[in-house]
Amino acid sequence: MPTRRQLLKRGLLLGTAGMAAPHTLLHAADSSNEKPAQPTPPPDLFDSQALDIEFWVKPRTLDLIRPATGERSKLLYWKDGEVLESAYQQLCHLLRDVNGKQSAPIDPKLLETLWATQAYISRLGMTKPLEILSGYRTQASNMRLIEQGVPAARKSLHMEGKAADIRIPQLHEEILGELIQSFRQGGVGFYYRQTANGGWIHTDTGLQRSWKG
Repeated sequence: MPTRRQLLKRGLLLGTAGMAAPHTLLHAADSSNEKPAQPTPPPDLFDSQALDIEFWVKPRTLDLIRPATGERSKLLYWKDGEVLESAYQQLCHLLRDVNGKQSAPIDPKLLETLWATQAYISRLGMTKPLEILSGYRTQASNMRLIEQGVPAARKSLHMEGKAADIRIPQLHEEILGELIQSFRQGGVGFYYRQTANGGWIHTDTGLQRSWKG
């Protein structure tokens, strides 16, 4: 019997070939009687350690959207080994606490994880913007979430600009989370939700660990 990971990767193959219906990518099997031509298998989605040096030294552009505010930014923020200050400041603003209306410096390692995730998936033909559900949080905003019963740690790395809650439209959260986990840059939380938009993934630059919430 196929494992869950095998089924998810099969779903990704269908999605990158344009054979999955909108809003069902990786969440439902193809019920058509026709047998579509099989695309070339993608590289192992969970083995980012196999990436060559060229992947890491090329210019880095992040395409982000903030559903809470409707903002979208596509920014070249790193080139020739250096962070571009103007773009970095714009990214810090995009990842601000939209409730507390306050921004803070974002850990460049977190931006690297977001970029690497998006760049890796784009190699498979998936070019959707990465949605930022939560970035930096003030202490007051974090406490408010806890009081409302929303999953949030009392010493959350969101308050240090070292964490983000993200998703990519139509990409199953397990595939997204396992890809991020393979970069070995910090913690990864898997939040599965039975909604039209699915769940989300928490990524941070703290200790390497994982959990489900």
